[in-house]
Amino acid sequence: MTDDADSPKVGRPKKSAVGIPGIAHSLQYALTEMGPVRTAKTLLKMNHIDGFDCPSCAWPDPDRRKAAEFCENGAKAVAWEATRKRVGPEFFAANSVAELLEQPDHWLEYNGRLTEPMYLAPDATHYTPISWDAALALTADRLRAMDDPNRAVFYTSGRASNEAAFVYQLLARRLGTNNLPDCSNMCHESSGAALGQTIGIGKGTVTLPDIADQADLIVIVGQNPGTNHPRMLTSLEDAKKRGAKIVAINPLPEAGLVKFRNPQTPRGLAGPGTKLADRFLSVRVNGDLALFAGANRALLERDDAALGTVLDHDFIARYSDGFDEAATHWRGLDWATIEAQCGLRRKQIEDFVSDVIAADKIIVCWAMGLTQHRNAVATIREIVNFLLLRGNIGRPGAGAAPIRGHSNVQGDRTMGIWERMPDTFLDKLQAEFGFDPPREHGWDTVNAIRAMRDGQVDVFFALGGNFVAATPDAEVTAASMANCKLTVHVATKLNRSHLHHGREALLLPCLGRTERDHQASGEQFVTVEDSMSMVHSSIGRLAPGSPHLRSEVAIVTGLGLALFGEDVGWGEMRDDYRTIREHIEHVVPGFHAFEERVAHPGGFILPSGPRDSRTFPTATGKARFTVNPPDTVTVPDGHLLLQTVRSHDQFNTTVYGLDDRYRGIKGGRRVVFVNADDLRQFGLADGDIVDLISVWRDEERRAKAFRAVAYDTPPGCAAAYFPEANVLVPLDSTAETSNTPTSKSIVIRLERSA
Repeated sequence: MTDDADSPKVGRPKKSAVGIPGIAHSLQYALTEMGPVRTAKTLLKMNHIDGFDCPSCAWPDPDRRKAAEFCENGAKAVAWEATRKRVGPEFFAANSVAELLEQPDHWLEYNGRLTEPMYLAPDATHYTPISWDAALALTADRLRAMDDPNRAVFYTSGRASNEAAFVYQLLARRLGTNNLPDCSNMCHESSGAALGQTIGIGKGTVTLPDIADQADLIVIVGQNPGTNHPRMLTSLEDAKKRGAKIVAINPLPEAGLVKFRNPQTPRGLAGPGTKLADRFLSVRVNGDLALFAGANRALLERDDAALGTVLDHDFIARYSDGFDEAATHWRGLDWATIEAQCGLRRKQIEDFVSDVIAADKIIVCWAMGLTQHRNAVATIREIVNFLLLRGNIGRPGAGAAPIRGHSNVQGDRTMGIWERMPDTFLDKLQAEFGFDPPREHGWDTVNAIRAMRDGQVDVFFALGGNFVAATPDAEVTAASMANCKLTVHVATKLNRSHLHHGREALLLPCLGRTERDHQASGEQFVTVEDSMSMVHSSIGRLAPGSPHLRSEVAIVTGLGLALFGEDVGWGEMRDDYRTIREHIEHVVPGFHAFEERVAHPGGFILPSGPRDSRTFPTATGKARFTVNPPDTVTVPDGHLLLQTVRSHDQFNTTVYGLDDRYRGIKGGRRVVFVNADDLRQFGLADGDIVDLISVWRDEERRAKAFRAVAYDTPPGCAAAYFPEANVLVPLDSTAETSNTPTSKSIVIRLERSA
């Protein structure tokens, strides 16, 4: 099976999400992978207080849980992890690395769970078994052999638990480096940067009850809940039932926001379902900054006409600064420029503003549709301006809601997985463990790739994830891995990153979140933090997939022992995770009485000054209005602006199947969605096979053989799936301030494929 087998068939996009087809598809996938007994054991424990947290997205759990508290993609994620298929030494003996590289990503992961540590020797063609002691000793030896600890990179996936993330950052800093890139660098780094600048904390300010029970207007921008956070649809339905309005802002119409067929209600199964979005604004790709700038100008004009009754002038005066400069900027904006940049008419923006004025409490939700542009930080700052104008931060039912992807990506950052942790955190780490952590900032994901490309990295260690597939400029990243002396991957399944290796390579198989974790002190649980700062426990229920699997905590602390002995208590932390949580309690703000509070059903919420008391830890102690001149990417004639997206049958880089049911795609992923008028203008037809050529500075990158699909997207815009389109994203094209790859702003042209 190779990429040549990718021959998609195209049908009509769906006008509703979930319903009976969603149930059938998720159960079929689960039963195929796990069988009936394992399916029942896992799905009925997922997202329950006495069970495990979904290994998919970071959507929060409601206080009252249903028996089936999971979505279609959550069921697929669990089945993917808890599959009965295995990839052991015999698989690697039969398949060389070169042969495996010829296979597509879906096939690599579809073969099943890794069962024991594997080693690729210098110049070897096949991975071979290695003992745990030998693998950890080899890694420790290669780390000791470096002449500078900054020649090591410790990458983290957002699925690591709080406990694993804490000991992982401790290991890196004990070694002497802050090179701790993570997947957040590639997704929500722009959110954290913008929120940190404007409200003083890089997290959202809303809770699940704010959305489901309080908000009058929910604005969903640059996010596709039906595919990426399906359980969010239930909360949106709850909000609709009590009278809230929903506005969807997206270049592509998304089935989940058109109509939701709740699989747990008769109306969803057999009835008409629930229309969610009251208004859909088909914004141009990267036109969101112009849209919100136009909305803010319109709000200012309405306030002028209504004698100061539209804006919350009391909030602005008491809790913010910078308003006068921002207002002067908005008054000077040109409507023609706004319309051209966002692709919407002024009347459409004015109608949206009428919705805003009619609502007392407003929440804005967003995801990677906003965060992966050159001007992403400015766009999110402009959304904060929009919220501040009517006092929509720091009160129930209102606020900013960046919706995270990976199930603990926010928790990992809280635990210290960041290349630029503040000195306050490092000082507490020093006081707790008795060594002085490095203070020099480390490499984020993009800078780590540059360093590997330039031969500045000896050891690359990944705690989960699929680094090569997830990162930009895929060919450059793959080649850069080969410059390392040792690459180490802690993983549950084989993926493409394991095949783009250093001079030596190790695969270290770990427990999944569904599996029991038994250490010397007994059965362990771990904790995670969701998108809305709730911290709760997760405990696996299945027997480990192999007797040779170790937990992520045990692997990291085992390496700590091999490197440093018992200097900071690595063995104690491995044997009893309560010890780790006690250290977290002493180091990380908001985790006082950690063990006691996480034992409470549903866990506890971390404090937030902006949310809880309208206190803003900025330089001025107030929320900051900012000036963000609307701009967008210049697209030459004959070119399009491409955004990368997920299909419905994947989560991040994990591809569960080759269908995208909601967009009408079946049996393939190499498609590019283009406005029908653009295709005609380029002399192309729906169904033509084209190459995508990205154009950046004087560089060109090519992705071959994509089926052109005429689709309802704004003129001049296009979309294709990642990771297939990641090869088109230039490594050096990143967002200002956050350095996030611009995977949603790729200038391309189409050529007929040879």
